[in-house]
Amino acid sequence: MDNNKPLSSEFEASPELVEKLHQYGIPKTYKEGDVILDENASIRSIPIVMKGMIKVIRTEEDGREILLYYIKAGESCIMSFLGGMHNEKSIVKAEVEEDAEILFLPVDKVSLFIKEYPEWLDYIFRLYHKRFEELLDIINAIAFKKVDERLLKLLYKKSELTQSSTIIITHEQLANELGTVRVVVSRLLKQLEEEGKVQLGRNKIILQNQVM
Repeated sequence: MDNNKPLSSEFEASPELVEKLHQYGIPKTYKEGDVILDENASIRSIPIVMKGMIKVIRTEEDGREILLYYIKAGESCIMSFLGGMHNEKSIVKAEVEEDAEILFLPVDKVSLFIKEYPEWLDYIFRLYHKRFEELLDIINAIAFKKVDERLLKLLYKKSELTQSSTIIITHEQLANELGTVRVVVSRLLKQLEEEGKVQLGRNKIILQNQVM
């Protein structure tokens, strides 16, 4: 990993802090589909995504899953920050969406950096604010929007994150991220295809040139 690479365009870290992060952080690489943190697992380090993307998921008692948010390069998981600093178990699952390079910072260093580097605390607050807004969007969508609206919004979100109109994903995976069942997603995707909003292929969906 490039030690001079900035963590995020929104994170104005001093060269000293960046050096410390790489000094104490443990770099690891993961493939798409790998789970880096599971529910009820102990949180001993905080993941900072250097390359690729992670999705954070919450599993309900009946086994259904729902996507909470994505973690892009330069970002971290605020749930890990909070859980790790309070010695709590993880309440979410973090799964690699795209092949990723991740820097794991030990929990004790997280607290130390908060005291020594004001920009590190600012970074945490920015992440907290961003995730809070995303979770509010999730609550709003579940409470007030139909599944077809949520599905199309999720597809556009994935397209924006990957910068591609072609999304490689199965109907089952989409259903899990939306907290619904595959048959519903398949029916809605067929409907969207008939409306000219998407083109369906084998384990892929191509978004047409339409604005939500």
